[in-house]
Amino acid sequence: MSGRSALVRRTGIAFAFALAVLAASTGLAAASNVAAGLSGGGGDVSVPTWLYLATGGGAIGASALLTMLVTDRDVIGTYHDRALETTTDRLLTAGSLLFGVLGLLGLAIILVAGISGPNIGLVSATVLLTFVGGRALLTIAAYAIGNPWPALNPWRRIAAALPNGYESYPSAFGSWPAVVALLTFVWLEVVAPLTLSARALVSVLVMYSLFTISSAVIFSPETWFRRGDPLSLWFRLYGAVAPIQRTDDGFELRFPGSRLSDDDLIPDTSVVAFVLALVWELTYSGFIVTPVGVRTVETLVGLGLPPVIVYLLLLVGGFGLFWKVYWIAIDRTRDRAETYLSSRYLGLRFAAPLLAIAAGYHFAHYIGFAISLWPSLFDALAMPLNPPPNPTRYTLPGWFGYVEIAGILLGHVLAVWISHTVSFDLFPGKLQAIRSQYPLIVVMVFFTMVSLYLVSQGSMSPPYVPG
Repeated sequence: MSGRSALVRRTGIAFAFALAVLAASTGLAAASNVAAGLSGGGGDVSVPTWLYLATGGGAIGASALLTMLVTDRDVIGTYHDRALETTTDRLLTAGSLLFGVLGLLGLAIILVAGISGPNIGLVSATVLLTFVGGRALLTIAAYAIGNPWPALNPWRRIAAALPNGYESYPSAFGSWPAVVALLTFVWLEVVAPLTLSARALVSVLVMYSLFTISSAVIFSPETWFRRGDPLSLWFRLYGAVAPIQRTDDGFELRFPGSRLSDDDLIPDTSVVAFVLALVWELTYSGFIVTPVGVRTVETLVGLGLPPVIVYLLLLVGGFGLFWKVYWIAIDRTRDRAETYLSSRYLGLRFAAPLLAIAAGYHFAHYIGFAISLWPSLFDALAMPLNPPPNPTRYTLPGWFGYVEIAGILLGHVLAVWISHTVSFDLFPGKLQAIRSQYPLIVVMVFFTMVSLYLVSQGSMSPPYVPG
């Protein structure tokens, strides 16, 4: 009993120290004014960039070392297996109907306002509802609270009302259609005036609607929206980070991120690709607006490549690099663990922790955007066909950089803990489980330093795009 108490005390000290390191690194980052890039400020950097990056990477490395002190499987299981369940069949039915009506109404507002309303970027209800409501706020709700998309999804309800299920979904397709669609949307966000023109955005949404509804009719809504639809997979994977999880009978309340250690979350390599695309698309969006990214684009365009091709090559090339680095790390993990488990299976299990990193990246990129523009969203929804020409917007204080950088670091710390849990689930020996984590920890420290470096560079208007 005393040994158990000592373990609990040691675990508590480890986590307290990890949080202290995290707080110190966040404070150093904010004090150095590197958050000015996200908050729109400027000024000299009072702390060298290398020290700022080393502190952020060190926070993740220290967190990883400290989690390795927790080798008691019961302690690990307490975090990941404990859940408070509730059975609410009637509430689920009523909530599903209400959310379904809201989803259909939202889609109708987006299309009608985009066609008949003003064609002025962040004044249009179409643009605000898509990017502030969906890309930012709804996604934040998905990983911070729980995933509402299965009940909201208007395209699924439309497809379910039509005759469907004419063909079997090819197993070789996996979730690759969703991967390709996600990367295509990211590319279109850069090269097309989607945030500036409601008409252009409606055109893309109509094409997406035709694509996803026809696919659901051919393969059945249940299959398509589980495997091939990018929005459904987007929200399902982000929702796996949340404390509230849907069950067959109702809901369960779990510790944040505990769902990420389940062995059924990532079923095949195409979903691994989608997870990596979630991480990469946010890194890519940050990179192309930094001075380094702008110079890279200008250099490639100077070689005679069309700008739209340059942005596509950077998007696909960076994704390919992320894919290669991830599987190299998995191979090193397998070598260090000296296990009979295949690299493919290890890749499926260790991909889920990256969703915590994606959530941290998303929070850092979009929380300020959402807070600043949510009054504009409500103004536009109140009068979607005739919104005010000068909608209300909030100006963020300079200290808000603390929040954004802390989001990045917290996402990585959670990812380290989930990887630690997965290792102890996969490997019977404590030393074997600890050794297996080293390659992925190196990758996570690298991801942390890259993301913090992009934040430290500030942002510019990307060249050769509509603006």
